[in-house]
Amino acid sequence: MKFGPVPIEQAEGAVLAHATTAGDRRFRKAHRLNGDDVAVLKAAGIKEVVAAVLSPDDLGEDAAAEKIALGMTHRNIETKPAATGRVNLHAETAGVFTVDVKMIDAINAVDPAITIATLAQHAPVEKGQMVATVKIIPFAVVASVVDAVVKICAGGEIFAVNAYQPVNVGVIQTTLPGVKPSVLDKTLRVTEARLARLGGRLTAERRTPHEIAPVAEAAAALARDNDMVVIFGASAMSDFADVVPAAIERAGGSVIRAGMPVDPGNLLVLGTLDGKRVIGAPGCARSPKENGFDWVLDRLIAGLEVTARDIAGMGVGGLLMEIPTRPQPREPLPAPQSARAEPKVDIVLLAAGRSSRMGGPNKLLALFDGKPLVRRTAERALGSKAAGTIVVTGHQRERVRAALAGLKLTLADNPDFAEGLASSLKAGIARVAPDAAGAMIVLGDMPGVSSKDLDSLIDAFRKSGGRAVVRAAHLGKRGNPVLLPRSLFSAVAHLEGDTGARHLVEAEGLDVIDVEIGQGAAIDVDTREALEGAGGVLQD
Repeated sequence: MKFGPVPIEQAEGAVLAHATTAGDRRFRKAHRLNGDDVAVLKAAGIKEVVAAVLSPDDLGEDAAAEKIALGMTHRNIETKPAATGRVNLHAETAGVFTVDVKMIDAINAVDPAITIATLAQHAPVEKGQMVATVKIIPFAVVASVVDAVVKICAGGEIFAVNAYQPVNVGVIQTTLPGVKPSVLDKTLRVTEARLARLGGRLTAERRTPHEIAPVAEAAAALARDNDMVVIFGASAMSDFADVVPAAIERAGGSVIRAGMPVDPGNLLVLGTLDGKRVIGAPGCARSPKENGFDWVLDRLIAGLEVTARDIAGMGVGGLLMEIPTRPQPREPLPAPQSARAEPKVDIVLLAAGRSSRMGGPNKLLALFDGKPLVRRTAERALGSKAAGTIVVTGHQRERVRAALAGLKLTLADNPDFAEGLASSLKAGIARVAPDAAGAMIVLGDMPGVSSKDLDSLIDAFRKSGGRAVVRAAHLGKRGNPVLLPRSLFSAVAHLEGDTGARHLVEAEGLDVIDVEIGQGAAIDVDTREALEGAGGVLQD
């Protein structure tokens, strides 16, 4: 493949490196020019284009990505169609992701033109979540290089989603004087919810004194009728001969590992009894927050083996958080949320689209009560609790910007607006303030969304601690705007074409809060009829 300036007379069959405008025609990046295209470019006075010229032994980016993806062996994973040199792979079921690290490393070492990225080893995934992506960097790659990668892929299963199994779990809770029944009841509810997330079922509970003999007796009884036993000790394990590990052995079982290098979760015990797994849960497992207990439980319910060596290898990445219940935290704890500034939110207002369904006029310049729709939407954004407003422009950018004159907002240009919604999201997110905890994606063509509606979404986001996705809804149906936490910003860079924020919400598995704001969440004005029905007047 040759890359660089190409005389227009020699450009037929070349792949454009940049979006190019010729009169009223706009050619997208990666468009392969045909004879008619070349004629249009010539007529517009364009003498050369920057493009890639493929050799006979080259494979185009989509064909190369697709050939590699189809050469892979995997389980419970769906391969999506190739687009812009990328093939995404998604989980067909909820479970635990496993990957052959050596195989991935070998593929990524073949040639920088070919890349594969995956989730981390043993990452929990939801159905539909993206688990891996194959990306070809240039517009084409030599076929022999692709063949070398396919040969590596033939070496066995490259990755898998190990589906959660419908296991039955019995729970033991030990008691000591002063242990409140309400604590035990809450622990049971949290455990039921944790198992339900994984497709498991809590079938029985035994409450015993915190002594070796009664715990051993209860463990033996529960192991007969269940696939797994979980023991919550009233007192944390302080020695490898303490009540929980000793009870497992008294019942005729064996302790695989006592203690793990994951914090919180250090005091976990893992054993076997009658061929069933027994987990002595650490105290942090009484909370629904992620801890070392989840790391072991997820793998076991997904049918994966967990050995003493596996647990010993969890230390890198095992420092999950500092927990405030410790009497002597090793580092000063952050101030309570009430004493800190509330999470800051910027608004990204998308106003770069071509209004293609309008048949000509730009809907964002339509007048509502004598004011351009884009200006009215921007004023409502500025009137909300958002710290700043970024407006992404593209199509008819000068006219749109003129309609926004005098407003205190940030303008972000998207020269690639014709490539789809994803390009505008990228342009907007790139301008979000570094200290913003989230970005609310507001569509410029939703006249029914008010400043009060935007504030409702921001309030819900702040109550979540700035970690959840917040969506506007109407009558239980998701709509717009959508507020994304900063943890999703890096994922925006991987979006292509007309893929928007909804894809991220569905793929990343974060908590989602739907906020009912009324009919405004569902009203956009994509057509003349819809716009006029909403009270707008189109302008030429």
